[in-house]
Amino acid sequence: MRAKIILSLMILCSTSVWAQKVKRPDSYNYTRGVEAIQNNNVEEALEYLNKEISEYPDDGYAYSWIALVRNHLEEYGKALTAANMAIKKIPSKDKEYLSFAYATRAAIYLCLEDTIHALKDYSQAISITPNDSRAYNQRAQIYYEQGKYNLADANYNKMISLDEGDVMGYMGIGRNANVQKRWDNAILQFDHVIKLASNYSSGYSFRAESYIGLKKYDKAIDDVIMALSIDRDNKAFHLMQTLADSALVQTVTKLKAQKVKEPNENYWNYCLGVIYEHVDKYSNAITYYKEALTKESNDVVAYRLANCYNDLGDYERALFYCEQAIGLDSTDTDYIFYKANIEDNAGRTKDAISTMDNFLQQAPDYAFGYYRRGWFKDHSGDIDGAIEDYTLCITMEPDYAYTYLNRGVLYRLKGDMSAAEKDFKQVIRLDSVPDEIECAQYAYYYLGNKEKAISIVNEMLKKNDKGDYYDAACLYSIMGEKEKSIDYLRKALELGFRRFAHIERDRDLNNIHNDEAYKVLIEEYEQKHIQETATDEDDSVLYEEQMEEIPFVKEGDLCKVKCTINGLPLHFIFDTGASDVSLSSVEATFMVKNGYLSSSDVVGKQRFLTADGNVSEGTVINLKEVKFGILHLDNIKASVVRNQAAPLLLGQSVLSKLGKIEIDNDKKILKITYILKK
Repeated sequence: MRAKIILSLMILCSTSVWAQKVKRPDSYNYTRGVEAIQNNNVEEALEYLNKEISEYPDDGYAYSWIALVRNHLEEYGKALTAANMAIKKIPSKDKEYLSFAYATRAAIYLCLEDTIHALKDYSQAISITPNDSRAYNQRAQIYYEQGKYNLADANYNKMISLDEGDVMGYMGIGRNANVQKRWDNAILQFDHVIKLASNYSSGYSFRAESYIGLKKYDKAIDDVIMALSIDRDNKAFHLMQTLADSALVQTVTKLKAQKVKEPNENYWNYCLGVIYEHVDKYSNAITYYKEALTKESNDVVAYRLANCYNDLGDYERALFYCEQAIGLDSTDTDYIFYKANIEDNAGRTKDAISTMDNFLQQAPDYAFGYYRRGWFKDHSGDIDGAIEDYTLCITMEPDYAYTYLNRGVLYRLKGDMSAAEKDFKQVIRLDSVPDEIECAQYAYYYLGNKEKAISIVNEMLKKNDKGDYYDAACLYSIMGEKEKSIDYLRKALELGFRRFAHIERDRDLNNIHNDEAYKVLIEEYEQKHIQETATDEDDSVLYEEQMEEIPFVKEGDLCKVKCTINGLPLHFIFDTGASDVSLSSVEATFMVKNGYLSSSDVVGKQRFLTADGNVSEGTVINLKEVKFGILHLDNIKASVVRNQAAPLLLGQSVLSKLGKIEIDNDKKILKITYILKK
């Protein structure tokens, strides 16, 4: 994450684009320091730049880069000091670098939430280099966040006046129009964006938002699919799910059509799975997720399958896929956290506690982990242990209402009514927004205000959510109104609530657990659940781990591996330290001339920082197919570097999609473990 952040900061803040007739540093330490920034090695950069300062204490240029790096490291005090020195020491005639220093200090002020000084510095940068659009863009962003849309638009219009092809100017005006629900005006702006940059996904995703505002769902879906096709646009991904709520049939139909158009693009299976999961059509979602997982091992898809089966109450299959997700990416602690919750849902509380112990060892600062472990301990009868964990959670995250509610209930069970009352009052203070109330109804009841508790539940039930009906069942059980409790529990089950183990041990339902009507209801839906899941195949039989061994040749410290790109045999450097894919301009030119790349494969431009502190542009292309051994990946983004001698480099962004990778230096092979359908 750090590497990406520092690169984006440099692209954002650096205004050193045009050469000036001024003497800039060319010393060894300065040059190496800037190179280290280019390579995202911040520690090395600081080492060289600090040496530069010790040797040349008036080098304002070095201070400007130090400020940038310190800000990235969240060392805001040191960053501000360095930025001040840069502004003081950079020659006033070097307008580009002086403007850069002011823009950097503005970025630091923003991190310190000091928008007044940030605006002042961006304005100063603009006064120094009035023809540089980037400071206008940043100033406009601040105005946007403040809701001052007219001022933001003025800055965006200035950007357009400087360059009629400035995509971000039109994007900014369009975004502002969307916020103000001026949908037609927004569409006009995004039309400009798309004409100027047809491969810029945000133009389509933001226009889709405008079409949704006008309820023109067909056009919105087309734009969403286009944005997803370009680069898996995150906004488009979320809008896709919004469309499912309003236009499910159209969304599914067009996604299926896209799947037919691109049969080798596995992503559309994933999207269809997400859509169906979003509307609780889990069997449909499972079908598409399984197809996606069969074609390509992917931890996210495995996790999605686990989630579907968990919601269906099929905990063994949920655990099976959760374990797959962990196996494919053992560094993602979220999967471990989720595994613990599945185990608890399955009634395997001791396992859940053990798994959460493991999670907290890896993520000791995650407050919600202590909340969940407290919840599990409560289920196991360890009241004191649960209170201890709830207290830890409250210490770390004091604004989560459920923690106080659960601790208050346990204090009440222990007879500590004073402590319980304090916690229930805190619940009401924190859970007070009418449309967003989640658990305050319980606190009101325990504090003696039954009428308020019922009124809250009645408002919650208007959303027709299975979880809210379950909460209503719990509240009426606590109040001793057994018939209403069972009726609401039935409604929750009708809507798909399947956490039978939780239902059986939930003390809030103790008043109905021995009721004959309750027993009949649970038996009915347990049988229905068996029928719901019986049609699914045994996934543990269907899928198994496979390993592909790919030989490599060692050249110095580098591993070279054979591959084919769009059918062209090549060698790539296997680099676990790199994040992306790159190839030389020589390779790219050869591929174009010989039909391995076409003009439609050119995605756009990307900015890179050179060692002299300037920014240059390179081309980004789409590699339709990359093969090594029997494994292949589709639609991989790659950067074309101008260095003609640069090797073909495959980094982690590609390699992580394959599965678990091990390097056997003795046998000189790459071991890639993936999941295959039998």
